[in-house]
This record gives sequence, structure tokens and C-alpha cells, in this order.
Amino acid sequence: MTSSNTTPRRALIVIDVQNEYFAGGNLPIEYPPVAETLPNITRAMDAAQAAGVPVVVVQHTAPSGAPVFDKATERWQLHPEVARRPADHHIEKNFASVFTNTGLAEWLTERGIDTLTVVGYMTHNCDASTIYEASHRGLGVEFLSDASGALPYANAAGSASAEEIHRVFSVVFHSNFAAAASTRDWVAAVQAGQALPKDNVFASNQRARKG
Repeated sequence: MTSSNTTPRRALIVIDVQNEYFAGGNLPIEYPPVAETLPNITRAMDAAQAAGVPVVVVQHTAPSGAPVFDKATERWQLHPEVARRPADHHIEKNFASVFTNTGLAEWLTERGIDTLTVVGYMTHNCDASTIYEASHRGLGVEFLSDASGALPYANAAGSASAEEIHRVFSVVFHSNFAAAASTRDWVAAVQAGQALPKDNVFASNQRARKG
């Protein structure tokens, strides 16, 4: 685990920035809008490359004929702004977590990585699964909340807007699992060789009770 007194050995994990989530796809991200989050994702990629932080680009693949992430469709492809940027490692995954059946854990261990910075889509699905698993594996985790995004849901359990989902997950991440930060603050921390602090469950709850 990293601490405020230790320079993190980071890897930037760029999760599923695929055409499926943009105009013309079947799962358009709504909040924050992609017009804001995509530039932050690419800004993080550029800053990582400049600082020597390894960049891992991830693509999700569903079974052939699925309504989303069918590899035979253009919607499966990476967004051009991500595809044209260099990456140190590419992963194709079939489950929400970037760790499942991908060899990522071994790749990170071989390079002495102790901190993952997560960007991409979706906040509440693949980002969340990766963040929780990374935390449970003893890694430091950072989540760039303005370089990720959510879409709305409605099902038998109820409904939630994209804004609600993104906001609630970001708060939960920061309370225990990951330092939730802006891309600007993350770039500054990378350049300074500093870790980003997260909160804890007790303190987060105490503020809410007093608020």
C-alpha cells in the first residue's frame, strides 16, 4: 500500500473507452458527459506517458451477437482518441473486473506497481469491480471522477439517474476503496511524486451525520 510519505508506483488503467459508449453506440454515457470526460481521459494518458507511468488500455468483449460489445462491430472498437495514443499493455476482458482472467495482477507485480489509477467507463460497473478488487489485493487505488462516467438504470429494484449513480459511487469509493480526485489534481500529484489521500468510512459517516 502507498502512503502520503511514499512515491506511488502507478499504472493508469484506461477501461473500455469504446465506441459503444459514445454517439451511435447502444450504451451512451450520460454523466458526466463524454464531451468532458474523454478529454480528461486523454489528458491523463498524455500525462502518464510524459511521467513514465505505464498505461494499460482495456477493451470489453461480449459474446458474438450480443447487443453490446460484439467484437465484430465498429462499436467494439476503441474511441479513436484513445486508439491513437501509445499504451504499454492492452487487455481484452470478458468480465467486469480488469483482473479476471487477464493476467493483469502478474503484469503489475512484475513491474512493481503498487497503485492503480482508474479512468474510463462505467463508473458503477467495470470501474467499480476493478477498484474493489484492486483494493482487496492491497493496491493503492485512485479514481478520476471527471474521467469516468455512468448511464441511467431502471429495473425491478427501482431507478437511478446517471448523475445519482456516478455521484454515489464516487462518494463510496472515496470513503474506503480509492482516492477520488479530479484529473487536474491527479496530474499535479504525479508530477510531484505524491500519493492522493482517500477518506475512511467512519470520518465520512461522521461528516454526514453532522451535516
